[in-house]
Amino acid sequence: MGRLRKRVPKGYATSMVSMPRPQVRPLRELGKRGLLALVLLMISTLVVWLDRDSYVDNIRDDGVSFIDALYYSTVTMTTTGYGDITPLAPHARLLNAILITPMRVGFLVLLVGTTIAVLADEGSRAIRDLQWRQKMRNHVVVIGYGTKGRSAINTLRRHGEPDDRIVVIDSSDVAVSEANLDGLAAFLGDGTRRDLLRRAEVSKARKIIICLSRDDAAILTTLTARQLNPGASIVVSVREKDNVALVRQSGATSVVTSSDTVGRLLGLSAVGPELGAIIQDLLTAGTGLEVQQRQARPSEVGQSPNDVKGEQVIGIIRNGTLRRFYDSTASKVQTGDQLIVVRRAERPDLRDTDD
Repeated sequence: MGRLRKRVPKGYATSMVSMPRPQVRPLRELGKRGLLALVLLMISTLVVWLDRDSYVDNIRDDGVSFIDALYYSTVTMTTTGYGDITPLAPHARLLNAILITPMRVGFLVLLVGTTIAVLADEGSRAIRDLQWRQKMRNHVVVIGYGTKGRSAINTLRRHGEPDDRIVVIDSSDVAVSEANLDGLAAFLGDGTRRDLLRRAEVSKARKIIICLSRDDAAILTTLTARQLNPGASIVVSVREKDNVALVRQSGATSVVTSSDTVGRLLGLSAVGPELGAIIQDLLTAGTGLEVQQRQARPSEVGQSPNDVKGEQVIGIIRNGTLRRFYDSTASKVQTGDQLIVVRRAERPDLRDTDD
């Protein structure tokens, strides 16, 4: 496998092309701008009404009331300008020039320009989301973008999984933003929600990785994901060993017990520091040794696993069954076999330096 190149997103918006960003509701956003426009309108109305003796009603000639001031501000702010009410005093004209005119510009920007921008942005997001969902097939969905989720994604990248085939789901807007900045499509929400999993096209995913902080949430998410996608490979991380059986019954293909794994590593390190160092080396990406699963090469067919150069074969996957190196049926490499090997790690990608 060739060395991965570091890909830095050109911008936050660029990484969002294939995903719906967490966003404020359009009606709420428009409501805020409408409220600001109303505040500007009322300020203009008060300015005119308090200085009403400097204005003249050219039609009725009965002075300027509060209703007239509101009417004048409305037609002025919207640039309609009927001309029936006009400022006469020099200071009133000056106030219109230095105060009312900038407020009119601000009013138009808020009520018209921003409204169009919000509507256009919502439309473009909907189009990008539709395009993303139409092209997303055989991808990897990672539910949980914490330490475990990020490490899993970095491992997938190191094994050749492209960024545009990885989708993140997390309930933290900070985690979603970080995933976007890392070039990944992401959804904000609870991974146990069926509608959210559907939006992430879980039913068409090839692999699903669930690494949540709570085991009960992991079990429910596994059950929902398996119902949506009966054929996907689902890998789940749980904290307690007692929950492994429940997760498997929920449909998990593989279950990793984080607390048990850490405890075993601590025990091995206590028995022999060097033994613990080797195990940790195998689990750490980009340094020393690494474990790799790859397709058997044509030149290796018919050879003994011990004859594979530059790598130590520890298992062979044949017809979907794992055969360990000591199995008598794994004495020769056959066409179509996948090899699990231990080899020297390649130079780490710069993206992995923060793990």
